[in-house]
Amino acid sequence: MSGKIELVLGDITEQKVDAVVNAANAALLGGGGVDGAIHRAAGPELLEECRKLGGCPTGQAKLTRGCRLSAKWVIHAVGPVWRGGDKNEDALLAGCYRSSLQLAQAHGAKSIAFPAISTGAYRFPPERAARIALETVRTFLNLHPEMEVRLVCFDRATYGIYQSLIA
Repeated sequence: MSGKIELVLGDITEQKVDAVVNAANAALLGGGGVDGAIHRAAGPELLEECRKLGGCPTGQAKLTRGCRLSAKWVIHAVGPVWRGGDKNEDALLAGCYRSSLQLAQAHGAKSIAFPAISTGAYRFPPERAARIALETVRTFLNLHPEMEVRLVCFDRATYGIYQSLIA
């Protein structure tokens, strides 16, 4: 899969990759959805590490160990809350993907799994988010073809959106 994008319907906590991206909130102290699932699967050590990070601005990402996950790293990306599209949401979302990929590469990761950042509780329109994710990932892979990117969709609707855009 070198330098390619793989689309998967499944649970991000079960992915066998070097780095898993967590759709985190700015406090980095756990939450619902993907964030809660990753914290539960990684164990209490993840929360201990996150407490030392001092939060993270929207559109950026920070890295911790994977703790009890099979992934060596967890990259906590803080996506934007959708506010209608005129509050820099697109650029902030692209920043999440770019920052995550850069952190993974800087720490020697060759494979990374992303959830659909901001499309749950943060209400980012799923198709718009998928377009931004794919464009950002493809741009990165053009410069770094050694990286493997897995887009992990929790539900069939999201999977279908990505599938139609990749085709």
